[in-house]
Amino acid sequence: MPGWSAVANWVAHVNGVNPSPAMRVWLTDRASLTAKLIARSEQFRVRRLAQRRAVCLFDECAPIGLPQPRKVLERDVFLQCDGRPMVFAHTVVPLAATAAQWPLFRRLGERSLGTTLFGDPIVARGALEYARLHAAHPLVQRACAALGGAPQALSAPLFARRCLYRRRGAALLVTELFLPAIAALRVK
Repeated sequence: MPGWSAVANWVAHVNGVNPSPAMRVWLTDRASLTAKLIARSEQFRVRRLAQRRAVCLFDECAPIGLPQPRKVLERDVFLQCDGRPMVFAHTVVPLAATAAQWPLFRRLGERSLGTTLFGDPIVARGALEYARLHAAHPLVQRACAALGGAPQALSAPLFARRCLYRRRGAALLVTELFLPAIAALRVK
């Protein structure tokens, strides 16, 4: 098992991560994060960083039904407002999931996964979980690398939330890492 700071301590209630009132609004809103970001920017963009087969993170295997870290299909993107990354989003789907279960996932490109999930009536959304991810966590490291800096540049720990979705019996786990720039967006 990786070191303690490389594995997130996911909790079921937002109070477990002690967010500011403004960050609490971002973390707990069950509406589409994509829609919320679009409403707060002149230009919204999904910037795909990677989509590939990879071994899932240690703290992802149990929620998606794997006994230990195994190969999955993963996708990393930045959700950007007016050219600035606000959220690093990471999605994993077990390789056993079929194209019929998650038909658009492999072909999303720079389209929003959130729009797809919230627009599909057969997608079941699970409960939100919350964590503060430290600089040693792989998702913080990936976000920093994509931004061209060291993990310390992001003032880790960073707030994150994740949610498990199910469609036709297949799991899909979305983790959203809120970057410091999001504090500049007005909260409605």
